Amino acid sequence: MTYADRWEGKTVLVTGGAGSIGSNLCRTLSDLGAKLVVILDDLSAAYEWNIPSAPNILFVKRSVTDDVSLKRVFQEGPDIVYHLAAFFANQNSVDYPERDLEVNGLGLLRVLEYSQMCKVGRLVYASSGCSIYGSHAPLPLREEFMSMHLTTPYQITKMLGELYCNFFHHHYGLPVVKPRFFNSYGPGEVPGQYRNVIPNFIYWALRGEPLPITGNPDATRDFTYVGDIVEGLLSVAWSPDCVGAEMNLASETEITIGRLAEMINRMTDNPAGITIVGKRKWDTKARLLASCDRARTLIGYEPRTPFDDGLAKTIAWFRENWANIEKSASFPRGTSSAVRGVNQSPSHKELVELEI
Repeated sequence: MTYADRWEGKTVLVTGGAGSIGSNLCRTLSDLGAKLVVILDDLSAAYEWNIPSAPNILFVKRSVTDDVSLKRVFQEGPDIVYHLAAFFANQNSVDYPERDLEVNGLGLLRVLEYSQMCKVGRLVYASSGCSIYGSHAPLPLREEFMSMHLTTPYQITKMLGELYCNFFHHHYGLPVVKPRFFNSYGPGEVPGQYRNVIPNFIYWALRGEPLPITGNPDATRDFTYVGDIVEGLLSVAWSPDCVGAEMNLASETEITIGRLAEMINRMTDNPAGITIVGKRKWDTKARLLASCDRARTLIGYEPRTPFDDGLAKTIAWFRENWANIEKSASFPRGTSSAVRGVNQSPSHKELVELEI
């Protein structure tokens, strides 16, 4: 249930609205008749060409850590706030932990403060199921479990974000919802040094390069198509039963990284195969599989996109936007601690994020 008839005449603020999930969400909100969709994004992990163009979309190129910019966007009087902005992701936070805390901690705190002062109808905080549960939770992952043994600053600040949301909900009565994403993929995510595995694999496959698997090819992830996540995000903004709750938005399907690489090579006609490179110290999860029973009960969520179909749509988006993607994809030398001491190739294929 997306409550499609509820958006007409509404003003919606989407922080991080230029990324893959944000751009797809903003396009859908625009199509559903929202009065105004305000995007706040500093483009540190996204690109202006990926932002939907429509008369009811306003783009403000600033950070959630900039107080003046927050005043500017909250002056628009948002009815709903989606906080998707984040310092992304695991390896990036290991390399730059202070910036991670500044964006994912202080940035969220300021958004919560303005949301409370402006009495927004609901704040939706994008949490991370790949972070909250740690490495040793029983499968399938359920919301009742949490871990204090987290392995990157990104995981820690995602947990911190949920705790701040709980405080504002209980102390001030701010209506918050905390959907937990799992390995999102789909149109709109540009490959790069600190990006997820699927866009990077597709990029290298289309260039005819071997796909590097960090560590164990039998490791699994719960890859979730961005369209299914958007459906869940639309529902949590209006469902009366989910205020204060956290819930998994996932596919409920395990895919091994080895199978993923083989599928992408086959679907792109890439003969270069795969290579195995060293495992990163923080990457301690052998398997990820979520249960969506709570989201199913609270908002009627169902993951509807088969993995083959979602992957085909993502590859088609890459082909349609190849010129922009080639200009934007960035794998600079020597930045990440993940590859110190590693013999780097020109495209630095060791830098692959497996989690969000």
